[in-house]
Amino acid sequence: MISKHTIDRVFETARLEEVIGEFVQLKKSGSNFKGLSPFTKERTPSFMVSPVKQIWKDFSSGKGGNVISFLMEHEHYSYPEAIKWLAKKYNIDIEETEQTDEQKQQQNERESMFLVSNFAKEYFQEVLHNDERGKAIGLSYFKERGFREDTIKKFELGYCLDDWDAFTKEALDKGYQLKYLESTGLTINRENKTFDRFKGRVMFPIQSMSGRVLGFGGRILTSSKKVAKYVNSPESDIYQKSKVLYGIYHSKKEIAKKDNCYLVEGYTDVISFHQSGIENVVASSGTALTPDQIRIVNRLTKNITVLFDGDDAGIRASLRGIDLILEQGMNVKVVQFPDGEDPDSFAKSHSSSELEEFLQNEAKDFINFKVSLLLKDASNDPIKRAAVIREIVVSISKIPDRIQQEVYIKDCSRILDISEQVLYSELAQISSKKQRETSQKRPQNIPSFEGLKPIQIPQEKINQLSILEKEIIRILLVYGNEDIDFTEEVMETDDKGKEKLVKRRYKNLVSEEIYLHLHEDEIEFSNPIFQEIYAELIHQLNQSKQIDFKKLLNHSNPEVVNKVTSIVMDEEKYQLSNWESKNIYVSETVEILPKLVMDAVFNLRRVLISEKVGELMQGENPEIDLEIVKGYIELKKKLYQKLNRVV
Repeated sequence: MISKHTIDRVFETARLEEVIGEFVQLKKSGSNFKGLSPFTKERTPSFMVSPVKQIWKDFSSGKGGNVISFLMEHEHYSYPEAIKWLAKKYNIDIEETEQTDEQKQQQNERESMFLVSNFAKEYFQEVLHNDERGKAIGLSYFKERGFREDTIKKFELGYCLDDWDAFTKEALDKGYQLKYLESTGLTINRENKTFDRFKGRVMFPIQSMSGRVLGFGGRILTSSKKVAKYVNSPESDIYQKSKVLYGIYHSKKEIAKKDNCYLVEGYTDVISFHQSGIENVVASSGTALTPDQIRIVNRLTKNITVLFDGDDAGIRASLRGIDLILEQGMNVKVVQFPDGEDPDSFAKSHSSSELEEFLQNEAKDFINFKVSLLLKDASNDPIKRAAVIREIVVSISKIPDRIQQEVYIKDCSRILDISEQVLYSELAQISSKKQRETSQKRPQNIPSFEGLKPIQIPQEKINQLSILEKEIIRILLVYGNEDIDFTEEVMETDDKGKEKLVKRRYKNLVSEEIYLHLHEDEIEFSNPIFQEIYAELIHQLNQSKQIDFKKLLNHSNPEVVNKVTSIVMDEEKYQLSNWESKNIYVSETVEILPKLVMDAVFNLRRVLISEKVGELMQGENPEIDLEIVKGYIELKKKLYQKLNRVV
């Protein structure tokens, strides 16, 4: 178990915006940061981070919390793993007590798979650097490929001995269970015989955005045609090839910083670029590009530069990936290397400055690139030329932004020497065809609605009490420590003995003012979560005369944490709309805070009185004390007057 001292140090040291910035591209928005949701598919930001409050809120999915909850949601860490990850990031020594056997057994399947994968990475590294065969075969191969020692260690490359079960035996000896070796794909078990999947291969660990080992890529070093050159870990609970980009862990910061991502095909392409000083690069690991992979990049930048080998045939097969990128509303450029070259070989045969200059000079807009590529085959054949034009317009139709579509139509018209009107007509036909296909996919056996009477859907009754309770909790969480001027009406006797109504001003904490009113009426919240939050806040107030909502973010009840985060971050939601740019300015709540507090208290009393009167008047009870009912009604009238509402 991790000590409380370590946990406290982690919370004190970790900067929320810094941690989340490693996974999501954040942009300043007033005193906060905003970005695209890492949990849903979206094109406009709904993800908000508050450095002052040290909490985050994703308005599209409803998730929110502190730095720990973000890592648990995004990286599927357990609580201790999130603490350890932050401790490592901020160089905090971890004080840990020994786990019991029972606690070890409670590790779930997924976490056990991560542990096995991390052990495998360390084992393959150990073999590469310290085993004689590992050095002679694996390390020699990497050095022959031109990789420096520091590069090999940076990417944690390794080697699996060319023995049937050397790794499996070592893992079992270290206490790792066979079922997890199998579920991660590291070990194959057939007819009660086990052997290593990656036997005799150099190893490339595939890591998540946070650096967790998800799987491996292994390259054979022999020239045998009977064996696949590259083998990847099979799909598992922790490794889904279509949702992973090789190199994202090492490249995420530079991608966000440079606001551009180079997309290559293989592991060695990524490694060679890093060695040449260009670190904003990831690989699709030899698979066709998927929407999930594109969304990973989209969190960090809107700009992708796709790097193709010199082989035209291979490029044509990969053009579909560009259309997928366009569908995500991203900007695409393309670089094609000379014949016989790929990113890996070109990076090794040129200096860093030459590589950077080549990438800048050769980057083409996807329209120009696609046209020049496809027209090579079309030459003067009008039928093929028409097909090329249609294919270009299909790509333009994928772009969600109408303005961008128009810009590309104009470029296409100029490059292909064809009228814009014809291109717009083709674009309209493609859009209509899409709509028809979408409608055809809908279920056909829908019954006719002719002659049916409209169904009366009962309207859900609005729970006014819950809304008002939430408002009081919101004021306590956000403004509880504000010391402001209140006014109250009191009867005073003048020198002549006459009573008159006067307004008295006094200063008080918002939290104390609310507490005094609710305590006087002995009010308890009907919503159990609000009651739990209120009790904790009042306990803080009584202990230290201050409210600290951040303490609730570590509450044992996750519903409390989620509710507090949602309420506190709702204050920042308006920043997502950037109202100031539209010359719309939101009033400072502090200016109207006294009225806000008293209105919340009076409205809560009003609704509670209405409910009480309703209970008393329900049914035909002859023993009802009408004087009590009249008293409640008179009290309600006074509340209406204080709220400036018509009775």
